[in-house]
Amino acid sequence: MSFETIEVRRALLSVADKENLVPFARFLSQGGVEILSTGGTASLLASQGIRVVAIEDVTGFPEILGGRVKTLHPKIHGGLLARRDLPEHQKELEAHGIAPIDLIVVNLYPFSETIARPGVALEEAIEQIDIGGVTLIRAAAKNYASVAVATSPERYGEIQDEMRTSGGKISLATRRRLAVEAFQHTAEYDAIIASFLETRLAQAEGEWPRVRVSSYRLGYPLRYGENPHQKAAFYQELAPGVVGLAQAKVHQGKELSFNNLYDLDAALTILRDFAEPTACIIKHTNPCGLASAETLAEAYAKALDCDPVSAFGSIIGVNRVVDLETAEKIHTTGFVEAILAPGYASGVLEMFAAKKNRRVLELPGMMRREGYPARVIKPLAGGILVQEADDADWPDYEPKVVSRRSPTAEEEKALRFAFKAAKHVKSNAIVLVQGTQTVGVGAGQMSRVDSSRLAIQKAGKRAKGSA
Repeated sequence: MSFETIEVRRALLSVADKENLVPFARFLSQGGVEILSTGGTASLLASQGIRVVAIEDVTGFPEILGGRVKTLHPKIHGGLLARRDLPEHQKELEAHGIAPIDLIVVNLYPFSETIARPGVALEEAIEQIDIGGVTLIRAAAKNYASVAVATSPERYGEIQDEMRTSGGKISLATRRRLAVEAFQHTAEYDAIIASFLETRLAQAEGEWPRVRVSSYRLGYPLRYGENPHQKAAFYQELAPGVVGLAQAKVHQGKELSFNNLYDLDAALTILRDFAEPTACIIKHTNPCGLASAETLAEAYAKALDCDPVSAFGSIIGVNRVVDLETAEKIHTTGFVEAILAPGYASGVLEMFAAKKNRRVLELPGMMRREGYPARVIKPLAGGILVQEADDADWPDYEPKVVSRRSPTAEEEKALRFAFKAAKHVKSNAIVLVQGTQTVGVGAGQMSRVDSSRLAIQKAGKRAKGSA
């Protein structure tokens, strides 16, 4: 049985993230709520003149093992897990001198922040795996019928407002919502720990884990999905060290769409394969132009020259800081949905601001390989496909010459570029290049013959002598 409202008479506060805690605790205390607390949280509240009862005074047992064991005690968990609608539970509480706990405010040791630090020792990470906090949260969330649980400072104000207007009570609807958030919080926490330990402990190279866990947090809802009738949202991966679109700074422009993000990710994936100054122009996740050159401006001009018609309404990605010369060429291209670069020289953003709807993104660490997904996931009905990321380069395939003559140095350079470019074109994929510039791209046709015809058509006279 669930109670429509519960009156908060007794609360347990034990947090790693102490943001906004003091005002909330003061509100509870002034409302006559007895506050139980642990360690650093208790010390903080006491220093602010808020009356607290130490956990050890409730349990009659001190914190032990350097703080590893604080709240794991029947006098705490009995007060959380007892069903208020069962007389036998209430009798057991009375028999053992256990008082109910109506609200817990708990968040967890900063494991994610710890493992994000370069060179963090395994032992240090292990010590940041919270045990008592997770147990408290799960106990309170399980018994949401009688207990409220807050795991985020963002919820303190909402709870405070509700208690103020209801005479110190919290509704069932709020408790249900908080319980869902609580289980999401612990699931996210465990997923990050499992992923970290999978890479640091006995996972053999090439071995597939028996259980795959991932954790994502809502970044922001999107106006719609791939089509206007589809709802969509962007979720951010929570694994530490990830460098992707979630970390990009958006300087200007309209709200990013589902298709914008898909194309921007395609640009990011392509650019990470090229060390030279490189520009790519993306339409529907395929490059309609790709080029490398001595300067970024030259690379962009060559990429645009591949297929300027398809470049209308495209995504532009570059792997160097956009200088004024390159910016001038981009600015006069026509309709461009978005631009992605590791940075922008002085004056460039001011130039781009003249076209206020154009989205301009900056991702400083976009070219480093660390943080790039080692495995690629494809969802299926009832499961997922997982494969290693395609990081193969020309030498990995040990190419053999089967023609009558070997390619010249220039021809081999062009073939290497074409090899990288074709990797990012949807199959059937045919790519024609001159040097380090695509001149014709045939993408996504059911027949290789049709893809070849399309690439040759796009290339025109440039097809002759291309690789």
